[in-house]
Amino acid sequence: MEWAVITTWEMSLKGCGITAEALRHQENLDEAVMKGINDVEDNPEYHSVGFGGGPDREGHVRCDGGFMDGDTLHFGAVGSMEGFRSAVRVAHGLVKGDANNFLVGPGAEKFAAEHGFERRDNLTEESKKSWEEEVEKRKKPLSAYDGHDTVCFLGMQNGRCVAATSTSGLFMKEPGRVGDTPLPGNGFYADSEIGAAAGTGMGEEIMKGALSFAAVLYMKQGYTAQEAADKAVMTLDQSLKKRNGYAQPMSLIVMDKEGNFGVGTNIEFTFCTASSQSGPTLYKAMPSEEGAVITKA
Repeated sequence: MEWAVITTWEMSLKGCGITAEALRHQENLDEAVMKGINDVEDNPEYHSVGFGGGPDREGHVRCDGGFMDGDTLHFGAVGSMEGFRSAVRVAHGLVKGDANNFLVGPGAEKFAAEHGFERRDNLTEESKKSWEEEVEKRKKPLSAYDGHDTVCFLGMQNGRCVAATSTSGLFMKEPGRVGDTPLPGNGFYADSEIGAAAGTGMGEEIMKGALSFAAVLYMKQGYTAQEAADKAVMTLDQSLKKRNGYAQPMSLIVMDKEGNFGVGTNIEFTFCTASSQSGPTLYKAMPSEEGAVITKA
């Protein structure tokens, strides 16, 4: 394949198409992927990413994002950043340096302001109302899949792989909480010699298994993208159930350097793919003892 893209959740279907169209016209891979994620970040109907994202316990929409270049292994990441349109674009702005690649809170916001990234208050009237209602109740448990979760894009173009992520995190999270989304090796990882992976779900659970790096490592050992995705998720899922009696929701998208994809999950999960050989397609993955069962949605 000349190019391919895989993305998390049905909410990314339009964005997957935007990225596919850009790659079809041989646009830069980084920009093509960010255009797709921007579509999700800009849509107030999705309450776990960007504009209209779920506020934290203090009523602020603080976003996380990450980007990794599989050719160089350089990455950029931001955590708990408020007041800017696109977490993934700010993260991408940090990729080239050899240090200071991961900035959080005021540091991330200062970098974004100094480098001219677009400002935006991501708290909409709807998300503010949801927060006010929750403050009244003060009973809601944190749930990774309440209205869906992190948007992740994996892209391949002529053998080069990248991974990108963006989220506003858990609704009513503690101020300053950062999940797996901006952490390389956990929420995302890309190595053009092997492939890429990215996770969505309960970040604290994903971090217990360095899930994205684990999948890429399995591919390096000779597993297919699908085998690597299943093995990474099932191994961590089983370990957590053995240790704690349960495992929280987690799903993983994986793509090898040729553009073949795989998905691992311990819950029902939707994802999208497109390539130089096929148009944007929505799939559903269901967990089973043998691995994910994938069907067209």
